[in-house]
Amino acid sequence: MKKRQELYAGKAKSVYYTDDPDRLILQFRDDTSAFDGRKKEALSRKGMVNNKFNAFIMGKLEEAGVGTHFDGLVSDTECVVKKLEMIPVECVIRNIAAGGLCKRLGIEEGRELDPPTFELFLKNDELHDPMINESLAETLGFATPEQLARMKVLTYQVNDVLKALFAAGGILLVDYKLEFGLFKDEILLGDEFSPDGCRLWDAKTREKFDKDRFRQGLGGVIEAYEEVGRRIGVSFD
Repeated sequence: MKKRQELYAGKAKSVYYTDDPDRLILQFRDDTSAFDGRKKEALSRKGMVNNKFNAFIMGKLEEAGVGTHFDGLVSDTECVVKKLEMIPVECVIRNIAAGGLCKRLGIEEGRELDPPTFELFLKNDELHDPMINESLAETLGFATPEQLARMKVLTYQVNDVLKALFAAGGILLVDYKLEFGLFKDEILLGDEFSPDGCRLWDAKTREKFDKDRFRQGLGGVIEAYEEVGRRIGVSFD
């Protein structure tokens, strides 16, 4: 498979066409950003770490019956993925209160959420990814009721699989976002799953092992990502 011209460059990843119309190459860069791009930095090894972390997680989800766009690694920083027609709605699960939820509702960070909450956000950087509901998503044509229902089922299934996986490594899966798309009329998990798009805390100390280390200037960002990977069985060699 040959890499062709760039299709899209996001904040931390680039997407390229290939000679297969149904496949793309996803490149993980060392770039890191927060607060809608107001804070930016290049962190050595980040592209490699997130690429391999994502590959491991996608493999575990596939084994559990969650269909994903991931096809395989092609280099330390690149993987091949199915070309999806992306649905512009992010699905967010929260198992523990943190981040935006605490700011919106005045809830203390660290509060256990039982049952976990499920939220929808419109993927739109210019609008800062506003929160929406199923009615808005349907009426404005972002997704059909059937698509939304399937995405919700898959998001909770991912929660069941990954909470157990991280718990085995002494890690709490605090919250995360997922993006989905259509491939030949099948809804598949797209984008990535890495510490960039979720919150992960040590189960005993509640030390943060995710992108909040970058947001809050705690340092040791990539070392924390690698620590999580090591605990759950990711190889970065």
